[in-house]
Amino acid sequence: MNTVIEQRPDRLPMSTACAALGLNRSTVYARRNLGVTEAPPRRSRKASVQPRALSLAERETVIDTLHSETYCDQPPAEIYQRLLDQEQYLCSVSTMHRILRSTRENGDRRAQRPAQHNAIPRLRADAPHDVWTWDITKLPLLRRGVYLSLYVVLDLFSRFVVAWMVSLKENSALSRQLMDEATARYGIQPGQLTVHQDRGSPMIAYGYLDLMRELDVTCSHSRPRVSNDNAFSESQFKTQKYQPDYPGRFDNMAHARRWCEDYFRWYNLEHHHSGLAGFTPEQVFTGHYHEVAEQKQRALDARFAQNPERFVRGRPRVARPPSSVAINPVTPGDDQTASDRVNFPTLTAAGYVK
Repeated sequence: MNTVIEQRPDRLPMSTACAALGLNRSTVYARRNLGVTEAPPRRSRKASVQPRALSLAERETVIDTLHSETYCDQPPAEIYQRLLDQEQYLCSVSTMHRILRSTRENGDRRAQRPAQHNAIPRLRADAPHDVWTWDITKLPLLRRGVYLSLYVVLDLFSRFVVAWMVSLKENSALSRQLMDEATARYGIQPGQLTVHQDRGSPMIAYGYLDLMRELDVTCSHSRPRVSNDNAFSESQFKTQKYQPDYPGRFDNMAHARRWCEDYFRWYNLEHHHSGLAGFTPEQVFTGHYHEVAEQKQRALDARFAQNPERFVRGRPRVARPPSSVAINPVTPGDDQTASDRVNFPTLTAAGYVK
């Protein structure tokens, strides 16, 4: 025997109706079973009477205790423990904080410095001597706890080390001497150069910034506690300390200077830099890479003519170094504001940084 269920065309399934109206099906069933046709009015928790709350008399007692001469300068946690030592319990620590917040008495006792928002340094070098970046690293000696300071100034466009120095100290006098000699050696013109550095004491000292102002050299600084704002100098230090012949610890300053002299000669003249498409920093710094690129291209063309089937992607081309190098370049997803474009210190008439 077959049972035929009559379908009423004027009714919709509950799931379809709830989906169309944006309702929760379980909520509809629950209200229908309770006979509730309208949602009850929602009441604020603050406006509701809490059965476990302190009475007005108890609340006044807590406030008077917190304002008393004994406890007016103490935090709630300290007051709570002292009262327990005296076998007294008024309320919990969180309730004390809640009462103080309601009377606007809970907060920092002293004025706090607001959060600092430093501009993102965005620099671009289109040629040598547009931007220099420099930093200082430590070279350990055999004697534990004794370090030398290695100052390295790098040309951003070519990665060429334009100046370096090994010293027993790290101070602004040595940084002034290094920059003064480097700018004079390469004939830097006023207004030509931008120097990027982090915020170490030799880089933000008034004497160093005064010299930069006299030379008309623009200074840019990394954001506080942001190491990758000076990534090119950090990368050079990693290349240096990952060399197979890096001693790890040096005998003395003479030993460190001899090793650094050999290393920087190799780095500038022989190191085929991956960021320069395989050219050396000296070739890009002097512009000699154009002739070297043509020489490499002739070698590739000769091999392609001899075995073209080995080059499945067609005639090989020699990659050229980038036409510009940037620190924190702007990407399409960045929300660049006017304060993000540069991060140069403002020098007053007295030479101080605002």
